[in-house]
Amino acid sequence: MNGYIGLTKRNLLLYFKDRQAILFSLLTPIIVFGLYILFLKDNYADSMLQMVEAMHLSISTQSIDQIVYTLLLSGIMGSSLITIPYSCLSTIVKDKETKVDQDIATTPMKRYQIALAYYTSATISAFLMTALLFTIGLLFLQGFGNLYMDGPTILQLYSLILFGSISATACIMVLVLFFKSTSASDAFYGLLSAGCGFVIGAYIPLSQFSDSIQNVCNLLPATHSTVMIRNLLSKGILDHIENSIIGGDLFVKEIKNVFSYHATMFGHDLSIMHSLLYIGILFVLSIFAIILIYAKTYRRK
Repeated sequence: MNGYIGLTKRNLLLYFKDRQAILFSLLTPIIVFGLYILFLKDNYADSMLQMVEAMHLSISTQSIDQIVYTLLLSGIMGSSLITIPYSCLSTIVKDKETKVDQDIATTPMKRYQIALAYYTSATISAFLMTALLFTIGLLFLQGFGNLYMDGPTILQLYSLILFGSISATACIMVLVLFFKSTSASDAFYGLLSAGCGFVIGAYIPLSQFSDSIQNVCNLLPATHSTVMIRNLLSKGILDHIENSIIGGDLFVKEIKNVFSYHATMFGHDLSIMHSLLYIGILFVLSIFAIILIYAKTYRRK
């Protein structure tokens, strides 16, 4: 147990002491934020205002902005659940390339403990950094008006961040274990950073893509986590609009259809419980895969 704790601490320190690693792991969330401020915010707001005019409703611009900002924050958090654990798990590849893994393998630690230490450190990093981004974003949103968000909802959001960190890290670790060099790992990370914003619907709502593309995007647990986070973040303001404005329910329904408030797979809209079940199954399968792959790949010399 001491070896497991020590290796976990060592991996955490390697990530948090490397400022470049932290910066690059936050690169996609920063890009998401920049695109929203420069382009997407106005596009989303204009789209919603057109809905308001078409339905002849009286919804304030401030309420529209609040909805747009919740979409922004959900996109930032969703992309963080992909890039941060990947960045932290790159330690596995570095250790393999520099033969540090062979030194670790000579310790009394069992192989599953070594794998678990890498997994735990990446999960903790993902949760802490994403929770920090969420806290900053929440304070930012509160400055623009009432979010209609109570304490239990905020706790649920932190719980979702933890759940998303646990599941996403497991799936990503399965992938990382196949890399043998940092050059290959870094090259894939570049592709991942560029594409994950589209996959989770941060740049363009998934509802705008074809059914086949939506099916592929919703295979990733981070996409489901983003959808659940989006629902909770917007729940307060959308409920307020639905309950206080005549015809507001039609507006809310249209918003949820256009901006992908449900994960859609093979023509079916998944409920929150279905998404949780899907993520849970992927997590269990990923843990088994990690144990098998690590045991086969990292043999004691």
